[in-house]
Amino acid sequence: MEGDLRTLAPQVLGVLIRRGADFASAEDAVQEALIEALGHWPDRMPSEPRAWLVTVAWRKYVDAHRSQTARRRREEAEFEAPLPGPTEQSDDTLQLLFLCCHRSLTPSSAVALTLRAVGGLTTRQIAQAYLVPEATMAQRISRAKRIVAAEGLSGRGDLGRVLRVLYLIFNEGYTGDVDLAAESIRLTRELTAQTDDPEATGLLALLLLHHARRASRFRDDGALVPLTEQDRGRWDTDLIREAIGILQPTLARDRLGEFQIQAAIAALHADAPSAGETDWVQIVEWYDELAALTDSPVVALNRAVAVGEADGPQAGLRALGEVPAEVPRRTAAQAYLRERAGEVARAADLYAEAARQATSVAERDHLTRQAARLRDREK
Repeated sequence: MEGDLRTLAPQVLGVLIRRGADFASAEDAVQEALIEALGHWPDRMPSEPRAWLVTVAWRKYVDAHRSQTARRRREEAEFEAPLPGPTEQSDDTLQLLFLCCHRSLTPSSAVALTLRAVGGLTTRQIAQAYLVPEATMAQRISRAKRIVAAEGLSGRGDLGRVLRVLYLIFNEGYTGDVDLAAESIRLTRELTAQTDDPEATGLLALLLLHHARRASRFRDDGALVPLTEQDRGRWDTDLIREAIGILQPTLARDRLGEFQIQAAIAALHADAPSAGETDWVQIVEWYDELAALTDSPVVALNRAVAVGEADGPQAGLRALGEVPAEVPRRTAAQAYLRERAGEVARAADLYAEAARQATSVAERDHLTRQAARLRDREK
């Protein structure tokens, strides 16, 4: 039942906001309605659960704004909600998602508010996922609510911003007791069910393809496993088939976007029986398409590595020369290409330098092991 409530909560919150409730008060009312549902539904499940929650939440909201008995009587006609039964059938989850990705919010605030309001996660869960104190996360979410309440619906985010927020959530992966990768996929599924935009389906395919490799990304001791060394027998073939089934008709619409291209690249990796059989030439072609859409230095970095696989390490190093030195992981990419070119000592030094620049423990330890491996070869 808790899963049903988690799905219904953002829909009910969206209805209250559309009726004119402010964000914070509406969320409080919905939480009270959910608590009441947990107390009543195990004994008697209503025939229209969403309508029941809307009715109870709206009454909770109204009661919170009645301060005097006289006002209660005057407002009865205006605020009385319909009895449990059929209610508005439009799904307001999508509108709520766009509101949480308000243009005035920072990406981190948009992520937190989305997880709280649309994902139904508690403030404690979100704080644990982002490794910050609960009080800090509570302040971040409260500040985001105030901004949204002050600036209103006119500043809600566009689809591109929503997709970027969902991608940010996915990339946080799994921390604490919250699986943010799975949560991002769930929210993206809801989004694609309500919009016909190919970039939304492209993002869903991309997330599924990345998620399919999850079991092979780390060893039992927590060590990072590079893509070329992953056990492909542990990849989730059902997720891969689903992703490709989504992606192929999307690409056929010929409305290319960044997430569709990234998904096409991920699909080529997933389709290769082994790392050595990867179609790197086609991957480079897709990176060329992606570079035409964006001037992202990260895309240029990834393209340089792909060029190194397709045309040899020297070609990759020439392409890497066009990537700014400050781009994250550039040093690690250079180390890999130098090793491919046979420059073992230089590659070892670069791996060690990249380890010092790493932003995660797993990545730092992996690069340190690479440096040690090459130095052992030199002895």
